[in-house]
Formats: sequence, structure tokens, C-alpha cells
Amino acid sequence: MEQILRDRRAVWLFVGPALAVYTAVMLIPIVWSTGYTLFQGSPVSGFRYVGVRNYAKLVHDPNFWAALRFTLEYALLVTAGEIGLGLLLALAYHFYLKRASGLVRTLIFFPVVLPTVAVAQMFVKLFAIAPQNGLVNSTLASLGFSSLARDWLGSSGGAFIVIVLMDIWRSMGFFAILLFAGLVDIPDEMIEAARIDGASGIRLVHRVVLPLMRPILVSAIIFAANGTLKVFDTILALTAGGPGNATTPLTLFMYNTSFTYGDYGYGSTIALALTILCLAVTLVLFRASRADVTA
Repeated sequence: MEQILRDRRAVWLFVGPALAVYTAVMLIPIVWSTGYTLFQGSPVSGFRYVGVRNYAKLVHDPNFWAALRFTLEYALLVTAGEIGLGLLLALAYHFYLKRASGLVRTLIFFPVVLPTVAVAQMFVKLFAIAPQNGLVNSTLASLGFSSLARDWLGSSGGAFIVIVLMDIWRSMGFFAILLFAGLVDIPDEMIEAARIDGASGIRLVHRVVLPLMRPILVSAIIFAANGTLKVFDTILALTAGGPGNATTPLTLFMYNTSFTYGDYGYGSTIALALTILCLAVTLVLFRASRADVTA
């Protein structure tokens, strides 16, 4: 192996194809999109050089800041829900259900593979108020809370709640499996030794389990945070950014700017801002995890 790694031709033979694909699929589009930020227009109407005007527009655009605020609020709540519920499910799989957890894992993971449009339509029906109440409003009415029944998707607050619930329900099974894989790698001898020393319940999880599965937990948090910051399909299928622009994330704002309004330059500027945001969040989470380890 050392002889192969010392041979530059062998290294390029193995690394070259993957590097070429990565350059063509990732690096070139990023550079190309960054170049668009200096222009205004589209391939249909033509491009006009505007320098840094798109960046100045971004800073003073209230729609951008509204989309950024929604993106951050959504990412924070959904990431916390996905990781929190995923961890609880993983602990239940490993410590309580054990070998009988196969069917439960399959059922909870099933929403992950469902089409986005199908999941969105199901939640539209669940929270519907017209032409007849959905399951949620019907349940509230039957329990004597008719005053709480409302058009959930017709208000900004209600639509936000539905989006968060839908995406947590849809994704928690994936993170449960991911964290369960980290739990399985913990040696049983260490768990038994901790129990002999008197650790049990929450104390066992906090003092023993979580520190041992820190790498997979940090990876799951970074993966979830980046996924939620770049959310697009679920919101497009459920609310299309409405009512108004109340549930419009940066991705949908960028899409509408570029392809609906035909301003590729400003859309690319929004995309660049989102890229920087994802990179910054990843670095902060990674550095925070490293700081906890070295503390």
C-alpha cells in the first residue's frame, strides 16, 4: 500500500476520476454561479454587468432578511426535533425493544421513503378546515376545544407549525437509525460496567452513552442542520412559501428570484449567501464539538 501511495501516477489513477466528477458537478457550478453575482438578467433577456450592486441589494432587501429569519427558525426547531426524537427512538430500540425493534424501526423509517408530495398532501388533509374539518380540527372539536380549530395553512404561525411537525415526523426515523448504529457500536461490557458502578437511566445515558457516541451524534447534528437550512421540496409541496411569503426559505426565495422573475444574478447572490451560511453553521458546530472534547 505504501508503495502505491508513493507512486503519483497510481494516486492520480485512483483519485483522478472522482476528482474530475467532483470538479464538474460541484466546483465549476459554484464558480459559475459566483460569477453570475456580478451580473443582472437571464439567458433569455441577456446579462448586464452591475458589479457589487447585487450584494448591496441583498443587504437592504427586507424579503431576504425575512427568508433568512424563517430559515434559521425552521432549521433550529426541526434539527432539535429530528435529533432529539431520533435519539430517544434509538435508545428505545437498543435498551427496551432490542431484538423486537425491527418492525418498529421499519414503520418509523417508512415516512423517509414516501414521496414528498404525498406526505405534503396527507398533512394538508390532516389540518384541513374546508370543505370539512381534517383529523386535527375534528379531534379538537370532539374534545371541546372548538375555539382552537382554525385554518392552519392560512396563517403564518399555523403554517409554520405544520411544516415543522411534518418534517420532524418525516425525518426522525432516519436519524433514529443513524444514531442507533452509533449505539450498537458501544461495547456491552462498558454499559454493564457502568451499571455495576451504579449508573442507570438518565445518568447512564448522560455519563456513558452520549460521550461514547459523540462522533456520530455530532455528524448527525451537522447533517440535520445543513439539510434543514437547504429545505426546499417539502415547503414547495405544502405551502409554496405562503401565505404570502411567510414560509419562504432562502432556497425558495432564490428559486423564485432566478426562475420566476428571471434575475439569475440576484438569485446567485442569494445562493452564495446560503452557501456561506451552511459553511458557517458547520464550522461552528464542528468547533463546538472539538471544544467539548478538549475541555
